[in-house]
Amino acid sequence: MRRRSREVREVIDHSRRRLLKRTAHVGGGLVLALALPALRGGSRAATISSRQLNAWLRIGSDDSITILVDRSEMGQGVYTALPMLLAEELEVDPFRVRIVAAPVGEPYVNPLNGGQVTGTSNSVPEAWEKLRKAGAQARTMLITAAARRWRVDPSSCRASDGRVTSAAGKSASYGELAAAAAQLPVPREVALKSAAEFRLIGKPLTRLDTPSKVNGTAEFGIDVKLSRMLYASIAFCPELGGTLASVDPAAALAMPGVRRVLPTASGVVVVAEHFWQAKKARDALRIVWTPGPNAHLDNAAIWSQLNAAATKPGMSALSSENVAARLKGGHAADALQRAARTFSAVYELPLLAHATMEPMNCTADVRSDGCDIYLGTQAQQLAQAAAAEAAGLAASQVNVHTTLLGGGFGRRLDVDFVPAAVAASKAVGAPVKLIWTREDDMTHDLYRPPAREAVTAGLDEHGKLSAWTLHITSPSITARYDPTNKDPFDSVIEYVQNFPYGVSNFDLSYTRQEIGIDVGYWRSVSHTPNCFAIESSIDEIAHLQSKDPLEFRRELLAGKPRHLQVLTVVAERSGWGHAPQGHFQGIAFMEGYSSHIAQVAEVSIEAGRPRIHKITCVIDCGQTVNPRIVASQLEGGIVYGLTAALWGDITLRGGRVQQRNFNDARALRMNEMPLLDVHVIPSAERPGGIGEVAVPPVAPALCNALFAATGKRLRTLPVAAHKLT
Repeated sequence: MRRRSREVREVIDHSRRRLLKRTAHVGGGLVLALALPALRGGSRAATISSRQLNAWLRIGSDDSITILVDRSEMGQGVYTALPMLLAEELEVDPFRVRIVAAPVGEPYVNPLNGGQVTGTSNSVPEAWEKLRKAGAQARTMLITAAARRWRVDPSSCRASDGRVTSAAGKSASYGELAAAAAQLPVPREVALKSAAEFRLIGKPLTRLDTPSKVNGTAEFGIDVKLSRMLYASIAFCPELGGTLASVDPAAALAMPGVRRVLPTASGVVVVAEHFWQAKKARDALRIVWTPGPNAHLDNAAIWSQLNAAATKPGMSALSSENVAARLKGGHAADALQRAARTFSAVYELPLLAHATMEPMNCTADVRSDGCDIYLGTQAQQLAQAAAAEAAGLAASQVNVHTTLLGGGFGRRLDVDFVPAAVAASKAVGAPVKLIWTREDDMTHDLYRPPAREAVTAGLDEHGKLSAWTLHITSPSITARYDPTNKDPFDSVIEYVQNFPYGVSNFDLSYTRQEIGIDVGYWRSVSHTPNCFAIESSIDEIAHLQSKDPLEFRRELLAGKPRHLQVLTVVAERSGWGHAPQGHFQGIAFMEGYSSHIAQVAEVSIEAGRPRIHKITCVIDCGQTVNPRIVASQLEGGIVYGLTAALWGDITLRGGRVQQRNFNDARALRMNEMPLLDVHVIPSAERPGGIGEVAVPPVAPALCNALFAATGKRLRTLPVAAHKLT
């Protein structure tokens, strides 16, 4: 997790350095944020006065409590888990609170990510002490205000359920005390509750955002409606990296409701009174595109580049500059020379789309004195900077209103859908909502980079693993954000640096090879391809020695009690080694995001195709804030990972992406869903991440099970590309 955090910092630093120079004062004032509808009781009148006790909390004179959440809600549950942390120490019922998305500002920067970024599965770990402390500080200030009003010692007062009560029986609500409390200095040191004192943390509470999602009042980016708002659709060059040569707008401008045809840096935007009008007019445009350098790019060419680069370790195939580095433990090369037995394999991972349920969209309202953008984003500062540049404004003049996200998965760490919306609004002088179609999104994503991962391992005369090496060849995500970056510890190799198994001679190398198209963060980033190579190879090495794959992992994890407990529990719950007749099992383990997880897949082969009957998932993720949310995230991660493992692939022909929608980019269907047994091991350790951790082990567990069923090793994904009989 530390290395991943470093990579995210590198990703946004280039833009953030410029951004913060222009927005250093933002943290000193409150920027208007987009509020979700009240979760209980409807909207409150704007005339109600409120006091902001700290960056996270407002208390109204009507006893309303508003908690600002500084992480984007994309289904992972931060609009419940983070308020629970603050409410625990504040002594309020979380179902009483109103949730508001935090504005852009320095108080909301995630220091683990280096910016106001939701990613790397660290929202709860980063907030674990911060928000509890904010709640305790506010509670202390409210108690002090009450004690001063009653002229008693604060130690004789206690807070409970939104009220402060004295030993003599006097009582006042937080709303009655908020104005006086807000005038007090913020205490630097406050005592936090012990785990034994928790009333909320660790309890499986229902999500606070569920009611609004059920009754339809929850607002995603695509739901935003503003007065005088127009709609826009955008035409992209079919070839990735192509550019506009010319456009004839006559046919589109003649269509009903069309207001403007606007060439932009990313494509041609059509603005109309309604989205369908804009979409139909876009399709009527006569556009000539310049295909660019990718006119002949296909998957075969991509893999040819990666394979060629892999033969030149430590050197970029694009220049003579050394852009790779080696992380060495022991002397792997010498150990391989001395090995009694060696193993080598190459694992290949394809390009993947994010395939969020809500396509990219942004609503922009540009005026001469400022700009407001409404969108689902994982990177508020980058969105602000992109909008400011497109509008010709200072970043401080751009307000970012973060809505709910209909899926993030890393896709909304990018802000490529922002500038065209801003340019359109500026051109027509009215708010404009730009919506990408599903086809736009699928064919112009920032895809997960392909990876070629070559493993070589050595066994000594006793059959013990004496050396393990991995050479990764892949495009760089980090370099796309910051081309000047020379740090070889790229995000595409991060997980291997947390290699969990005990081996005295270890070697990791990385060769960067660009493929001509932009790549981006995909849920779990390096963990998915790296884990596939690690867990597949460990399984292969176990079978090479006729050892039980689970027991072999135990040997390699000796002396690591948390790791071993996860393996013990997953073996018990899955009935490891005792699958029903005709069923076969495969296992995978991962330590990532400060969590420890193991999965066992149980499969059979029916009519030459795999049928997944059950996936058992056991995790030790430290102290859980809300076990129900943890279980949901693990289940969702398994579904996402299983879909990718079975069918995930992006294919190019002549620089054009062939997959366009869910009809040809398969997703797991309800009748294909296996039984999931998810178990969270109770722990008093600090919280680990859960948003991405369940995705990586799925593919290796599945492929290891398919080997047990068929005797065939699948070293390339997706599974659907292989014949199993």
